[in-house]
Amino acid sequence: MPTAVIKYTNGMQFVGQSGTGHAIVMDTDAEFGGANTGMRPMELLLVGVGSCSGMDIVSVLKKKRQKLTGLEVRVDGKKAEEYPQKYTHISIEFIVKGKGLSEDAVKRAVDLSMDKYCSVKATLEGSAEIAFSYKIVED
Repeated sequence: MPTAVIKYTNGMQFVGQSGTGHAIVMDTDAEFGGANTGMRPMELLLVGVGSCSGMDIVSVLKKKRQKLTGLEVRVDGKKAEEYPQKYTHISIEFIVKGKGLSEDAVKRAVDLSMDKYCSVKATLEGSAEIAFSYKIVED
């Protein structure tokens, strides 16, 4: 079972450590008592969904023996104005770079991630509308 321990350091800064021993600093800006020394917790959700789906796509394309040279995942979130200001819409764009990539293989990898494999996307799905797209860049 995944675990995490989050410890308060000072100001509004926290350090979160996962059960696997990796750590990340979280903070906010001065307006809210922070010092801007780390990511905001809501930013981490966007990073989480982008990296989760990115790992899926890389894995699928490697299995399909595609010549992937890079992947950039751009994630934008729109938050509600009222508290708790949850994300209401998240858009994800996959920029897949490679040599002679098959359009069908890329589309299949993206669809598999978004529809089946990405657990972060599945977790956020009931809360926010999630849209995604991809483009292929010949490298």
